Amino acid sequence: MSPTSPVDPTHLVLTLSCPDRPGIVAAVAGLLAQHGGNITESQQFGDPLSGLFFMRVQVTTDAGADALREDLQALAVRFEMTWRLDVVGRPLRTLVMVSTAAHCLNDLAFRQRSENLPVDLVAVVSNHDVLRPMADFYDIPFHHVPVTAATKAAAEARLLELVEELDVELVVLARYMQILSDELCRRLEGRVINIHHSFLPSFKGARPYAQAHDRGVKLIGATAHYVTGDLDEGPIIEQDVERVDHAHAVEDLVALGQDVERRALARAVRWHAEHRVLMDGRRTIVFR
Repeated sequence: MSPTSPVDPTHLVLTLSCPDRPGIVAAVAGLLAQHGGNITESQQFGDPLSGLFFMRVQVTTDAGADALREDLQALAVRFEMTWRLDVVGRPLRTLVMVSTAAHCLNDLAFRQRSENLPVDLVAVVSNHDVLRPMADFYDIPFHHVPVTAATKAAAEARLLELVEELDVELVVLARYMQILSDELCRRLEGRVINIHHSFLPSFKGARPYAQAHDRGVKLIGATAHYVTGDLDEGPIIEQDVERVDHAHAVEDLVALGQDVERRALARAVRWHAEHRVLMDGRRTIVFR
Protein backbone atom coordinates (compact mmCIF):
# COMPACT_ATOMS: atom_id res chain seq x y z
CA MET A 1 0.00 0.00 0.00
CA SER A 2 1.41 3.42 -0.91
CA PRO A 3 1.80 6.15 1.76
CA THR A 4 -1.07 8.10 0.21
CA SER A 5 -3.51 5.17 0.11
CA PRO A 6 -6.53 5.60 2.43
CA VAL A 7 -6.74 3.33 5.47
CA ASP A 8 -9.99 1.41 5.86
CA PRO A 9 -11.73 2.45 9.10
CA THR A 10 -12.05 -0.12 11.87
CA HIS A 11 -15.63 -0.99 12.80
CA LEU A 12 -15.80 -1.59 16.56
CA VAL A 13 -18.49 -2.51 19.06
CA LEU A 14 -18.34 -1.17 22.62
CA THR A 15 -20.52 -2.53 25.40
CA LEU A 16 -20.57 -1.20 28.93
CA SER A 17 -22.46 -1.14 32.21
CA CYS A 18 -22.05 1.10 35.23
CA PRO A 19 -24.02 2.81 37.99
CA ASP A 20 -26.53 5.13 36.33
CA ARG A 21 -25.78 8.86 36.56
CA PRO A 22 -25.95 11.92 34.31
CA GLY A 23 -23.28 12.40 31.67
CA ILE A 24 -22.47 8.82 30.69
CA VAL A 25 -23.69 9.03 27.09
CA ALA A 26 -22.07 12.42 26.58
CA ALA A 27 -18.75 11.17 27.96
CA VAL A 28 -18.75 8.07 25.77
CA ALA A 29 -19.81 9.93 22.63
CA GLY A 30 -17.24 12.64 23.29
CA LEU A 31 -14.45 10.12 23.73
CA LEU A 32 -15.38 8.37 20.51
CA ALA A 33 -15.47 11.73 18.71
CA GLN A 34 -11.96 12.54 20.00
CA HIS A 35 -10.79 9.39 18.22
CA GLY A 36 -12.50 10.36 14.98
CA GLY A 37 -15.27 7.88 15.60
CA ASN A 38 -18.51 7.82 13.65
CA ILE A 39 -21.30 6.10 15.61
CA THR A 40 -23.22 3.72 13.36
CA GLU A 41 -25.50 2.18 15.99
CA SER A 42 -26.28 3.07 19.60
CA GLN A 43 -28.61 1.60 22.23
CA GLN A 44 -28.85 2.24 25.93
CA PHE A 45 -31.02 1.33 28.91
CA GLY A 46 -31.17 2.47 32.50
CA ASP A 47 -32.59 -0.15 34.86
CA PRO A 48 -34.53 1.57 37.68
CA LEU A 49 -34.48 -1.63 39.73
CA SER A 50 -30.74 -2.30 39.77
CA GLY A 51 -29.69 1.32 39.28
CA LEU A 52 -27.37 0.28 36.47
CA PHE A 53 -26.93 1.82 33.03
CA PHE A 54 -26.23 -0.33 29.95
CA MET A 55 -24.97 0.78 26.54
CA ARG A 56 -23.97 -0.78 23.23
CA VAL A 57 -22.31 1.35 20.55
CA GLN A 58 -20.95 0.50 17.12
CA VAL A 59 -18.42 2.97 15.79
CA THR A 60 -16.05 3.32 12.84
CA THR A 61 -12.70 4.97 13.49
CA ASP A 62 -9.37 5.42 11.74
CA ALA A 63 -7.57 5.48 15.09
CA GLY A 64 -7.86 1.73 15.71
CA ALA A 65 -8.77 -0.16 18.86
CA ASP A 66 -5.56 0.10 20.89
CA ALA A 67 -5.59 3.89 21.34
CA LEU A 68 -9.29 3.79 22.13
CA ARG A 69 -8.84 1.10 24.78
CA GLU A 70 -6.34 3.21 26.71
CA ASP A 71 -8.71 6.16 26.99
CA LEU A 72 -11.69 3.90 27.68
CA GLN A 73 -9.88 2.49 30.68
CA ALA A 74 -9.53 5.98 32.14
CA LEU A 75 -13.23 6.63 31.48
CA ALA A 76 -14.11 3.31 33.11
CA VAL A 77 -12.40 4.37 36.34
CA ARG A 78 -14.34 7.63 36.37
CA PHE A 79 -17.74 5.96 35.89
CA GLU A 80 -17.03 2.56 37.55
CA MET A 81 -17.64 0.86 34.22
CA THR A 82 -17.42 -2.73 33.16
CA TRP A 83 -16.74 -2.61 29.43
CA ARG A 84 -15.67 -4.60 26.39
CA LEU A 85 -14.40 -3.52 22.97
CA ASP A 86 -14.30 -5.82 19.94
CA VAL A 87 -14.37 -5.76 16.15
CA VAL A 88 -17.85 -5.88 14.66
CA GLY A 89 -18.56 -9.25 13.08
CA ARG A 90 -15.44 -11.01 14.41
CA PRO A 91 -16.42 -14.70 14.64
CA LEU A 92 -16.24 -16.02 18.20
CA ARG A 93 -14.30 -19.25 18.58
CA THR A 94 -17.07 -21.63 19.58
CA LEU A 95 -17.18 -25.19 20.88
CA VAL A 96 -20.49 -27.06 20.54
CA MET A 97 -21.43 -29.89 22.90
CA VAL A 98 -24.00 -32.47 21.83
CA SER A 99 -25.32 -35.91 22.75
CA THR A 100 -27.46 -37.62 20.08
CA ALA A 101 -29.97 -34.99 18.89
CA ALA A 102 -28.76 -33.42 15.64
CA HIS A 103 -31.11 -30.52 14.95
CA CYS A 104 -29.37 -27.76 16.92
CA LEU A 105 -25.85 -28.64 15.78
CA ASN A 106 -26.99 -28.89 12.17
CA ASP A 107 -28.77 -25.55 12.40
CA LEU A 108 -25.81 -23.69 13.90
CA ALA A 109 -23.35 -25.14 11.39
CA PHE A 110 -25.68 -24.34 8.48
CA ARG A 111 -26.26 -20.78 9.69
CA GLN A 112 -22.53 -20.25 10.06
CA ARG A 113 -22.07 -21.17 6.41
CA SER A 114 -25.17 -19.63 4.87
CA GLU A 115 -26.26 -16.73 7.10
CA ASN A 116 -22.98 -15.31 8.39
CA LEU A 117 -23.64 -16.39 11.96
CA PRO A 118 -20.58 -14.77 13.58
CA VAL A 119 -19.08 -17.89 15.14
CA ASP A 120 -16.13 -20.08 14.22
CA LEU A 121 -17.08 -23.64 15.14
CA VAL A 122 -13.70 -25.00 16.20
CA ALA A 123 -14.87 -28.29 17.76
CA VAL A 124 -17.79 -30.56 18.48
CA VAL A 125 -17.60 -32.47 21.77
CA SER A 126 -19.99 -35.33 22.44
CA ASN A 127 -20.52 -38.06 25.00
CA HIS A 128 -21.69 -40.26 22.10
CA ASP A 129 -20.24 -40.96 18.65
CA VAL A 130 -23.55 -40.62 16.81
CA LEU A 131 -23.03 -37.12 15.39
CA ARG A 132 -19.47 -37.57 14.17
CA PRO A 133 -20.64 -37.89 10.50
CA MET A 134 -22.45 -34.55 10.77
CA ALA A 135 -19.36 -32.85 12.19
CA ASP A 136 -17.30 -34.40 9.42
CA PHE A 137 -19.77 -33.11 6.82
CA TYR A 138 -19.30 -29.55 8.09
CA ASP A 139 -15.54 -30.10 8.50
CA ILE A 140 -15.61 -29.48 12.25
CA PRO A 141 -13.18 -31.50 14.42
CA PHE A 142 -15.10 -34.04 16.51
CA HIS A 143 -14.06 -35.15 19.99
CA HIS A 144 -15.74 -38.16 21.60
CA VAL A 145 -15.58 -37.69 25.39
CA PRO A 146 -17.68 -40.39 27.10
CA VAL A 147 -19.27 -39.47 30.42
CA THR A 148 -20.21 -41.80 33.25
CA ALA A 149 -20.49 -41.20 36.97
CA ALA A 150 -16.96 -42.56 37.33
CA THR A 151 -15.47 -40.50 34.46
CA LYS A 152 -17.36 -37.21 34.84
CA ALA A 153 -14.44 -35.36 36.45
CA ALA A 154 -12.01 -36.59 33.79
CA ALA A 155 -14.45 -35.66 31.02
CA GLU A 156 -14.80 -32.13 32.34
CA ALA A 157 -11.03 -31.84 32.67
CA ARG A 158 -10.73 -32.85 29.02
CA LEU A 159 -13.31 -30.23 28.07
CA LEU A 160 -11.32 -27.53 29.84
CA GLU A 161 -8.18 -28.70 28.06
CA LEU A 162 -9.93 -28.25 24.72
CA VAL A 163 -11.21 -24.83 25.75
CA GLU A 164 -7.65 -23.75 26.51
CA GLU A 165 -5.98 -25.46 23.55
CA LEU A 166 -8.48 -24.08 21.02
CA ASP A 167 -8.79 -20.63 22.61
CA VAL A 168 -12.55 -21.14 22.92
CA GLU A 169 -14.61 -18.04 23.69
CA LEU A 170 -18.07 -19.61 23.75
CA VAL A 171 -19.40 -23.06 24.62
CA VAL A 172 -22.86 -24.01 23.32
CA LEU A 173 -24.79 -26.90 24.84
CA ALA A 174 -26.80 -27.90 21.78
CA ARG A 175 -28.92 -30.57 23.48
CA TYR A 176 -25.99 -31.89 25.49
CA MET A 177 -27.84 -34.11 27.92
CA GLN A 178 -25.38 -33.87 30.81
CA ILE A 179 -25.34 -31.63 33.86
CA LEU A 180 -22.16 -29.60 34.25
CA SER A 181 -20.55 -29.47 37.68
CA ASP A 182 -20.69 -26.33 39.80
CA GLU A 183 -16.92 -25.94 39.45
CA LEU A 184 -17.04 -26.09 35.65
CA CYS A 185 -19.93 -23.60 35.57
CA ARG A 186 -17.87 -21.19 37.65
CA ARG A 187 -14.80 -21.64 35.44
CA LEU A 188 -16.80 -20.84 32.31
CA GLU A 189 -19.22 -18.30 33.78
CA GLY A 190 -20.87 -16.14 31.14
CA ARG A 191 -19.36 -18.24 28.33
CA VAL A 192 -21.80 -21.19 28.18
CA ILE A 193 -25.22 -21.06 26.49
CA ASN A 194 -27.70 -23.90 26.89
CA ILE A 195 -30.91 -24.63 25.02
CA HIS A 196 -33.55 -26.08 27.30
CA HIS A 197 -36.43 -27.82 25.59
CA SER A 198 -39.05 -26.06 27.67
CA PHE A 199 -40.40 -22.58 28.29
CA LEU A 200 -38.57 -21.96 31.58
CA PRO A 201 -39.24 -21.62 34.45
CA SER A 202 -41.90 -24.25 33.75
CA PHE A 203 -41.10 -27.95 33.28
CA LYS A 204 -37.46 -28.07 34.33
CA GLY A 205 -35.23 -31.14 34.22
CA ALA A 206 -35.88 -34.28 32.21
CA ARG A 207 -38.74 -35.01 29.78
CA PRO A 208 -40.28 -31.51 29.75
CA TYR A 209 -42.50 -32.25 26.74
CA ALA A 210 -44.06 -35.18 28.57
CA GLN A 211 -44.58 -32.93 31.59
CA ALA A 212 -46.17 -30.30 29.36
CA HIS A 213 -48.43 -32.88 27.72
CA ASP A 214 -49.58 -34.12 31.11
CA ARG A 215 -50.59 -30.57 32.03
CA GLY A 216 -52.46 -30.03 28.76
CA VAL A 217 -50.51 -26.92 27.79
CA LYS A 218 -51.60 -24.79 24.83
CA LEU A 219 -48.10 -23.43 24.17
CA ILE A 220 -44.79 -25.25 24.13
CA GLY A 221 -41.52 -23.44 24.07
CA ALA A 222 -37.76 -23.44 24.36
CA THR A 223 -35.39 -21.31 26.42
CA ALA A 224 -31.81 -20.33 25.62
CA HIS A 225 -29.96 -19.27 28.76
CA TYR A 226 -26.54 -18.91 30.31
CA VAL A 227 -25.46 -21.91 32.36
CA THR A 228 -24.97 -21.59 36.09
CA GLY A 229 -24.55 -24.09 38.90
CA ASP A 230 -28.32 -23.96 39.50
CA LEU A 231 -29.93 -26.37 37.04
CA ASP A 232 -31.98 -24.53 34.38
CA GLU A 233 -31.89 -21.33 36.45
CA GLY A 234 -29.32 -19.29 34.47
CA PRO A 235 -30.08 -15.84 33.03
CA ILE A 236 -32.44 -16.14 30.07
CA ILE A 237 -31.33 -14.77 26.69
CA GLU A 238 -34.16 -15.82 24.39
CA GLN A 239 -37.41 -17.82 24.38
CA ASP A 240 -39.73 -18.98 21.62
CA VAL A 241 -43.09 -20.76 21.55
CA GLU A 242 -45.37 -22.81 19.33
CA ARG A 243 -49.13 -23.20 19.77
CA VAL A 244 -50.47 -26.74 20.35
CA ASP A 245 -53.73 -28.33 21.42
CA HIS A 246 -55.28 -31.46 22.91
CA ALA A 247 -54.80 -33.43 19.68
CA HIS A 248 -51.01 -33.32 19.86
CA ALA A 249 -49.32 -36.40 21.28
CA VAL A 250 -46.02 -36.20 23.15
CA GLU A 251 -44.20 -37.20 19.95
CA ASP A 252 -45.84 -34.27 18.13
CA LEU A 253 -44.70 -31.88 20.83
CA VAL A 254 -41.15 -33.18 20.55
CA ALA A 255 -41.11 -32.70 16.77
CA LEU A 256 -42.55 -29.19 16.97
CA GLY A 257 -40.28 -28.39 19.88
CA GLN A 258 -37.12 -29.19 17.95
CA ASP A 259 -37.90 -26.39 15.51
CA VAL A 260 -38.52 -23.98 18.38
CA GLU A 261 -35.27 -25.05 20.06
CA ARG A 262 -33.07 -24.40 17.06
CA ARG A 263 -34.63 -20.96 16.44
CA ALA A 264 -34.21 -19.81 20.03
CA LEU A 265 -30.67 -21.13 20.28
CA ALA A 266 -29.55 -19.56 17.00
CA ARG A 267 -30.85 -16.14 18.05
CA ALA A 268 -29.19 -16.40 21.47
CA VAL A 269 -25.85 -17.40 19.96
CA ARG A 270 -26.03 -14.60 17.39
CA TRP A 271 -26.88 -11.96 19.98
CA HIS A 272 -24.09 -13.15 22.27
CA ALA A 273 -21.57 -13.21 19.42
CA GLU A 274 -22.63 -9.71 18.36
CA HIS A 275 -22.18 -8.48 21.95
CA ARG A 276 -25.85 -7.62 22.30
CA VAL A 277 -26.34 -9.39 25.65
CA LEU A 278 -25.33 -7.68 28.90
CA MET A 279 -25.76 -9.12 32.38
CA ASP A 280 -28.04 -7.40 34.90
CA GLY A 281 -27.82 -9.64 37.96
CA ARG A 282 -29.94 -12.73 37.25
CA ARG A 283 -31.45 -11.02 34.20
CA THR A 284 -30.09 -10.07 30.79
CA ILE A 285 -30.33 -6.86 28.80
CA VAL A 286 -30.57 -7.77 25.10
CA PHE A 287 -30.03 -4.99 22.56
CA ARG A 288 -31.58 -6.48 19.42
